[in-house]
Amino acid sequence: MSRINITFTSETLLGQLDLNLLFFGKEECLPSHTWGPGLRDSYILHYIHSGCGIFGRGEQSHFLTAGQGFLIPPSTIVHYQANENDPWTYSWVGFNGLHAKSFMQRANLSPPYLVYDTGKDSRPHFESFYDDLLNARSLRNGDVLSQSILYRLMAELISSSKAPLPDTKPSPSKESYLNQAIGFIENNYSQKISILDIAASVGLDRTYLSSLFKIKFGVSLQTFLLEYRINRATELLRNPELSVSDISRSVGYADPFLFSKMFKKVTGSSPRNSRDKNTEDYL
Repeated sequence: MSRINITFTSETLLGQLDLNLLFFGKEECLPSHTWGPGLRDSYILHYIHSGCGIFGRGEQSHFLTAGQGFLIPPSTIVHYQANENDPWTYSWVGFNGLHAKSFMQRANLSPPYLVYDTGKDSRPHFESFYDDLLNARSLRNGDVLSQSILYRLMAELISSSKAPLPDTKPSPSKESYLNQAIGFIENNYSQKISILDIAASVGLDRTYLSSLFKIKFGVSLQTFLLEYRINRATELLRNPELSVSDISRSVGYADPFLFSKMFKKVTGSSPRNSRDKNTEDYL
């Protein structure tokens, strides 16, 4: 993962300008790289150069690709995640200022609408703003030039703004997300699924989804999946025709030794001992 973040300083008192540049950066994200849920103290505008990912606020989520972007307003809890197969590369610029909020409103970027799509004519300016800011730092008039680049970026953002992008899907309730996730587990627990797979199936950040499981069931998503598999394995142990290896594969563990280890972690006994005890109880 390649990441550069540059903090900008000037002699101007922070926050006393209409727009005040604070920092900027660029990152080539690793697959499934995640940030949040969390919040920031200033406005941060992201632009996606390549790849794709998910940006979300609360229960709303958007699938975004190259040429699109998203805004993180101050004190707004958001989360975002790079795609597992085609992770995004994005640039960002952090800013505040007396008129920062009004500029964002003119660009149709205010909660709950925090994503945007650049127009064909504006896209080159978004593609180059990081390099433009980086080059300006070495110049004698770099602070003034950097501010002008930020204003130009805002002008392009406003001119290319359209009606707010619709959500990629209706915003279901938390209960609906949980039901979808549980349904995915019930249908796929015998496969080699991960927490990322479950989160992707409902379009949520894995940390946020796990927090919903913690609130509802008192355990994390990882623990819920583990206990579901072990409970199913316990049922299968009652069938004497199935070996431990058969059962291991049937609940998503290719390695029977790992299965036995996780089974003992949950139940306190090995699969064989559990089977013997169930046989004795039955007799």
